[in-house]
Amino acid sequence: MAAPDELFCWEGDWGLPSVSTDCLVVLAYAQFAGAPLKLRKMSNPWRSPSGLLPTLRTNQKESLTRPSDIIIHLRKQKYNADYDLSAKEGADSLAFISLLEEKLKPALIYTFWVEPKNYVDVTRRWYADHMPFPLNFFLPGRMQRGQLEKLRLLRGDESLESGEELEKELYRDATECLNLLSQRLGSHKFFFGDSPSSLDAFVFGHLAPVLKSKLPNGKLQQHLKSLDNLSNFCSNILLLYFPRHGRESCGQKTSSPAPPDGGDFDHVPNKRRKQVLSAIVALGAMLSYALLTGMVSIQQEALEEPPDRETVVGSHGEDEDG
Repeated sequence: MAAPDELFCWEGDWGLPSVSTDCLVVLAYAQFAGAPLKLRKMSNPWRSPSGLLPTLRTNQKESLTRPSDIIIHLRKQKYNADYDLSAKEGADSLAFISLLEEKLKPALIYTFWVEPKNYVDVTRRWYADHMPFPLNFFLPGRMQRGQLEKLRLLRGDESLESGEELEKELYRDATECLNLLSQRLGSHKFFFGDSPSSLDAFVFGHLAPVLKSKLPNGKLQQHLKSLDNLSNFCSNILLLYFPRHGRESCGQKTSSPAPPDGGDFDHVPNKRRKQVLSAIVALGAMLSYALLTGMVSIQQEALEEPPDRETVVGSHGEDEDG
């Protein structure tokens, strides 16, 4: 029997199995389709085969990073959450996923990576707190620049300038998208009947971080919470397919984020020890490289170490250690 594919993704927080939209899309689809994956949650993207999260490493040692490519691969392995969709429903699914990418994703990037208070108090703080030293000093800024470039590409605007007009335009498009999704979902449990599909995975992945994170500037969050069916949709998926996180999310009473689950660090003492070890390894590697080449740079390989392993079984619930 072939070994299961391995999924490397950002660890969870805020009552979610991951803080990353792309990771949530893949995790949800794997659960919906019943795909058995070896799950590795982490806070250091350099420990994944591609240096990016999410990454799916197939048993043929191929690395896939885009959610759409990962879903196509899982379908080829006979794990297809869209198997029961009609041709019209399949076309509608593709149309709504395109709508998410065009209208909602730019506003999400702005909300988490551009809006000053949200970026400083939530996004940058989370990644800086969870990444090992010395990556926490420069990777959040590099990730922000990558998100800004993605926003430029999505909008087709090289001279992107943040400001009130841009924010209004992005939020207007996003609220229209949310309203359309709410109308399409109606009183149903999922978008196409009683079983979740790839559209449900994409919608959940995009909406859950907005719904569950604690944003100082929560304009988009407030509108999402006003749409009861979309809010309940996210909560139901958490309870049905990620029950431990769903219970945590429902039980959150404090304003401080819950400790991330699983992944690299299961216990605080181990976290501190691994941070110290990572720092020693990183500094030693940088010094050695500088002596050998006469240059000072940080090599990704120098920080890699075998991450902890978890298993996620794509069924109605998680099978995770811890």
